[in-house]
Amino acid sequence: MGLLSLILLVCWCCSGESAGEDPPIQTFVIPHSHMDVGWVYTVQESMHAYAANVYSSVTEELSKAKERRFISVEQEFFRLWWDSVASEAQRRQVRQLVKEGRLEFVLGGQVMHDEAVTDLEDEILQLTEGHGFLYETFAARPQFSWHVDPFGASATTPVLFALAGFNAHLVSRIDYDLKDRMQEAKELQFVWRGSPSLKARQEIFTHTMDQYSYCTPSHLPFSNRSGFYWNGVALFPDPPKDGLYPNMSLPVTKETVRPYAETMVGNIKQRAAWFRTNHVLWPWGCDKQFYNSSVQFRNMDPLMTYINQNSKELGVTVRYATLSEYFQSVHQSNLTWDVRGSEDFLPYSTEPYQAWTGFYASRNVLKGVARRASSQLHAAETLFSRYRISFPDGPVAKSWALDKLRALRWAVSEVQHHDGITGTESPKVAEMYVQHLQQAMMGAEELLAALFLLPHNRAGTSTGFQGEGSDRALEQHVIVYNPLAWNVTAIVNVTVAFPSAAVYDDDGQPVPAQIQRSAQSSASYDLFFVVQLGGLQHRKYSVQFSETPCSEGSNCARAYEARGVALERRRVRDWGRTGRRLLPVLNGCYKLMFDQDTNLLHSATYLKEQRRVRMTQDFWEYDANGDVKAGPISDNYVFSANGSAVRAYAAVEMEIIPGRVLTEIRQRFYREDLDKDYAYSITTRVPGSSEAGLPCHRLEQTYSLGPLRLNTEVVLRTSSSLENNKTLYSDDNGYQMMKRTYKRFANNTLARNYFPMVRAAYIEDDLSRLVLLSDRAHGVSSQAGGQLEVMLHRRLWNNLQWNLGYNLTLNDSSVVRPTLWMMLGSVGATSRLYQRGAVELQHRPVVMAIDQPRNTWQEKEPRFNSPVPPVVFPPNLHLLSLSILGWNYSSNHDLHLSHLHSGKETPPEPDYDRVLLRVMHLFEEGEDAELSKPVTVNLKDALKGLGEVRDLEERSLTGTWNVTSLQRWKWKTADAYGKKNEQNGSSRDKDFTVTISPKEIRTFFIHFSSRNR
Repeated sequence: MGLLSLILLVCWCCSGESAGEDPPIQTFVIPHSHMDVGWVYTVQESMHAYAANVYSSVTEELSKAKERRFISVEQEFFRLWWDSVASEAQRRQVRQLVKEGRLEFVLGGQVMHDEAVTDLEDEILQLTEGHGFLYETFAARPQFSWHVDPFGASATTPVLFALAGFNAHLVSRIDYDLKDRMQEAKELQFVWRGSPSLKARQEIFTHTMDQYSYCTPSHLPFSNRSGFYWNGVALFPDPPKDGLYPNMSLPVTKETVRPYAETMVGNIKQRAAWFRTNHVLWPWGCDKQFYNSSVQFRNMDPLMTYINQNSKELGVTVRYATLSEYFQSVHQSNLTWDVRGSEDFLPYSTEPYQAWTGFYASRNVLKGVARRASSQLHAAETLFSRYRISFPDGPVAKSWALDKLRALRWAVSEVQHHDGITGTESPKVAEMYVQHLQQAMMGAEELLAALFLLPHNRAGTSTGFQGEGSDRALEQHVIVYNPLAWNVTAIVNVTVAFPSAAVYDDDGQPVPAQIQRSAQSSASYDLFFVVQLGGLQHRKYSVQFSETPCSEGSNCARAYEARGVALERRRVRDWGRTGRRLLPVLNGCYKLMFDQDTNLLHSATYLKEQRRVRMTQDFWEYDANGDVKAGPISDNYVFSANGSAVRAYAAVEMEIIPGRVLTEIRQRFYREDLDKDYAYSITTRVPGSSEAGLPCHRLEQTYSLGPLRLNTEVVLRTSSSLENNKTLYSDDNGYQMMKRTYKRFANNTLARNYFPMVRAAYIEDDLSRLVLLSDRAHGVSSQAGGQLEVMLHRRLWNNLQWNLGYNLTLNDSSVVRPTLWMMLGSVGATSRLYQRGAVELQHRPVVMAIDQPRNTWQEKEPRFNSPVPPVVFPPNLHLLSLSILGWNYSSNHDLHLSHLHSGKETPPEPDYDRVLLRVMHLFEEGEDAELSKPVTVNLKDALKGLGEVRDLEERSLTGTWNVTSLQRWKWKTADAYGKKNEQNGSSRDKDFTVTISPKEIRTFFIHFSSRNR
């Protein structure tokens, strides 16, 4: 998001005090351009208007003077420039500038990812994509972050950056009042231990930008133009042919150099007062800058020369610098730094009525598509890796497959941008993200189909299935793949056009199934059946259809045909005494009671402990103000409720469909008593208890909302008898749970008590815990005791000129259908279940119909029954990544450097044999008596279902460092807690055995032995 139009005016505070004997302030002027991969303009528009010119002109200008510097942050624009714009001469110049350290890649991810609503797996992906390119192309390994624009800071991010080998972390957007206090107390720099389990083992020095953030102060007391932006403001759609841009700063001349110097020095001294060392980081740049680097440096060069020539008088020296040069000077100061624990900086507010908590729920459809694309990518990566290991010469072309994977990696990485998945972009940019995701997902689906269907150098398997009464029946085949390294038993759903069906597995055995009329269409049916799959296994199922149901008393193997019972619509205004007529729905874990007087959930009992919790669920809405003259507004970013939430419906209908595989409860909420169409719905699926291994503790709920009325923000409110004192827990990026204590503020208390929920949230008391797991990000809050409300959808319009000018009003008229899994139980029982449950919701079995229903004529044939062996990890270890990246890494970094510096420009052949493996311990220290223990696993044994592991090399998170050569900087801290134990938690033996401690993420490169076929 742009700060240039929002920058605070420079406080002119140049004191008249003489510098005396005090050493001059050392100022590190860091040239940069903040280049949003999206936001207002599409990537293509930005490349044309300014982004390509940034790299072309910066390359030219840096080459003219040795003292000049520039930092490059997001890689998407750079890679597009490198691949499609840069000449060979420019490429040679860039390589030399990188070699000399004058062009520095910081952060290095594809984008500057958001920190509130992004998932851990996607953050790692986009960072790895950028780092892989940089290492292969330049042998560059970013060691510093530049996270200046995400809207709040997560405690997960410093952990990931430490694991990636970073020496320091830089943030900016934190609560305005907190930043004020930190500035005054000189506490903007600290050592952050983001994980309560990893503690000092993954700490990182963190620098918080002061109140001016990442932009150069633009106010000039001697001019009505902005200052220090000599190239002006970028023009869209086309750059001006004459090179004259709007609002170009006054040139530096003999007449203006002194006032410019006084303005810059005054700002430097103001900033210096907020930090402990004599070093000032002075960011020179802002959004869309340096597209004309010539005019930028041509003016800054003489200004800096003047300041240095008068440094004794002015008390300041200035130099161009990279981020590494600044942090090296701070590190060499050898000060002792305060420690910040695992607290995050969420939520984020810019002023009393500007709580940036609305974007947690903005553009729900985009958030859902992005998460589905990520899940599909994980499935395709693991399946292709398995295929390459087993069939290196198989018929699926490796280059074609890698192209499909890289396209989806690019799209999933791109949308993690802090104005992407946040939903804070313009409509055309949102459409761009969705288009890129959907196109890449289509390619990945083609890849999955090829991996499933093409022969694998083995005896062919029959596609014929023979079940009871199958002669000439209409038959369809479905493949189901488990992308997790755990054995799973799950219910999958296939939409079909026939009222009766039977399902058989690949052994020809009947599978428990249930069919019922679809809730979405009266012309289709939902076919549910139970699958049992080993880790990273897929199976083929035959679905045989019939136009007629089974006759009564027959012993046919068809799916149970479930029929619904509809209850009368109940109007809210008629609610009097409730709880008198309760309707039970039971399975092996719960007894749910539904109130026939309201058609709402009344209570839930978790049967193992026979503990009953009063509970109801319904929809409420906040009315948003759209007139800036009338008060605070809600927009893409900001949630500013115009009062408390009100009930969003006037009547409720309910239908219950009892079944053998599951029981489905459909609740429809009507905005007005007599409305024909419902406004909202909840579809709850209660798994049956008769099938062995079927998890009964997860209640799946899918919601339907929209189109909403304008300027409404709708929440699902779950009200219970739990005594949580308005305290809730929500996750940071699916990595760790954060305690969210309700706080009262002088203004805007409601909105400032909303938090991001990426995968999970729960409330609890001494006896019970209520957990919600999510298939996409939402906002979550506990506004009253026992309440857990989730913001599911927003539709807004306002007349703020800034929003109107950029088309950022969020008039989102879509219908959204998010899914939550609900769990209820004791604190101990749910602790063992929800971490794995969140992963299983993220990576549900992949279901692919591989043909259309057709007549089956073949006789029963022998089949080659040779399923691939499973890959099964311990229950507290998650196979985070299994992929063939294709990037050319090297175990010998010096050799890689020498090869690149040799001047050979031939593009390297992708590396198809190096497999990247990441394993994550799901549990915190002390969370569970058994599952929180360190896990020792022999990876050669664990992966034998894939093949024979030949060698194993442990790497940093993104693969660019061998961990034995990674020596991160040590920072002196006020407490030495954990320092002496830094090496204790993680270990590895020579025989492929590793010990993984709570919350550790371990990354390895693996090569498998080749097979002779």
